[in-house]
Amino acid sequence: MQGKIVKGIAGFYYVHVPGRGVYECKARGIFRKENQKPLVGDDVCLEELPEAGKGNITEILERRSELLRPSVANVDQAMVIFAIEKPQPNFNLLDRFLVMMGQQNLPCIICFNKLDLDERRQGEEYCRIYERCGYRSLAVSAKTGQGLEEVRALLTGHTSTVAGPSGVGKSSLINGLQTEVVMETGEISRKIERGRHTTRHSELIALGKDSYILDTPGFSSLGLFDLEKEQLASFYPEFGAYEDQCRFAGCSHVAEPDCGVKRALAEGKLSPIRYENYCLLYEELKNRRKY
Repeated sequence: MQGKIVKGIAGFYYVHVPGRGVYECKARGIFRKENQKPLVGDDVCLEELPEAGKGNITEILERRSELLRPSVANVDQAMVIFAIEKPQPNFNLLDRFLVMMGQQNLPCIICFNKLDLDERRQGEEYCRIYERCGYRSLAVSAKTGQGLEEVRALLTGHTSTVAGPSGVGKSSLINGLQTEVVMETGEISRKIERGRHTTRHSELIALGKDSYILDTPGFSSLGLFDLEKEQLASFYPEFGAYEDQCRFAGCSHVAEPDCGVKRALAEGKLSPIRYENYCLLYEELKNRRKY
């Protein structure tokens, strides 16, 4: 039989076989000898054991891709979820995530949840900012179901990693996209407007045939990347149309005069939020100590 590893805990791997269900499996010792570790997302061959629902993984099929953070195989795209309100989006954190996914060559969908709380209609503006930067962006409500069909369509036929800070309704949104697994949801602390971390391990959830989502633990911060400051601009795709208008080759778009990117910013062609985050990340990379 062939299936996909959807969860790994304490040496046990849970393999989803379409039409058959999920099998609890151990990996053969040969994988350890060959220094090969099964990952969530791996397509595998397994042999069924006499005990119902049990099996052994006999072969790990060739990986199409391998994501390092989180450690998972065969992911096609990422979807990052932030709330429009309660808590308000941390755009610096969002841009850090987009850089991280860009480093791993993963297309990214941005989902702004809690549209039902959006009295100031900020969701539309947030989507416009990131659509102009080349990212597919949606405003949805996990509570009312608004926009979830469009999200489901974007996820169909793909294995997608889903991430976001705690308290943004990530687990509630995932619950609204599928029916087989009901995830634990956490209450928002009224005092600090953060949710408890309700996801404790990476787990693939089957949405349908050949469609999976990987829920990952909520993050409240992302550290620096394995990146040089000179490389950062390449992860801001909206800068590309204006970089040939810079006076200096290799312009950082921060301090140099006659900068095409800064000119486009002044003319309202670029988002001040995105540019401010770029400058903050650039300075952080510039001041990073190297050991």
